[in-house]
Amino acid sequence: MNDETFQPPMQWEQSMVEIPTLIVPGIGNSGPKHWQTVWEGRHPRWRRVVQRDWDHPDCDEWVRAFAAAVAACAVPPLIIAHSIGCLVVAHWASRSAVPIRAAFLVAVPDPDGPGFPSAAKGFAPLPLAPLHCSSVVVASTDDPYGSVLHAQRCAAAWGSACVSIGGAGHINAESHLGAWPEGFTVLTRLIAQADSNSR
Repeated sequence: MNDETFQPPMQWEQSMVEIPTLIVPGIGNSGPKHWQTVWEGRHPRWRRVVQRDWDHPDCDEWVRAFAAAVAACAVPPLIIAHSIGCLVVAHWASRSAVPIRAAFLVAVPDPDGPGFPSAAKGFAPLPLAPLHCSSVVVASTDDPYGSVLHAQRCAAAWGSACVSIGGAGHINAESHLGAWPEGFTVLTRLIAQADSNSR
């Protein structure tokens, strides 16, 4: 299924009307060909958490920006995070009792790994406390910034489901996923789980 033919299910679109959704990119922000940006463009109500310095992530500063974005939501938001954005969510969750609806966490990097960007400061050690919401970790088998084993460890600690999508690099623009319909399917299942758990 290519970008031109991909359309989110109508039922999902209707269910999103009242759900605040926050896009949480990683280092460098997510460019125009990144699946986060493609999804955001198709959902005008979704909002990106904006950072002051995209190229030199500081954990405390990024967590504060994320916390402010969550606080601005009228109801607990859905979180769609990529890469260092996932670490921001984990650090925030270890410090805050504010609820979120669900967390979709893609390509979780290892802040102690050799490939972790030297420009990113303060992200280690990675909190491994439960997230207390429905969540899923999506991993690639050839991600240079975090192994599947790392993703599985994070998921087990956070209380998240873990989905491996095979070899897709860092699951970013260079992975050429376009609108990434397979990922959107995982997201819809996550929302269904969150809805079921809230009943």
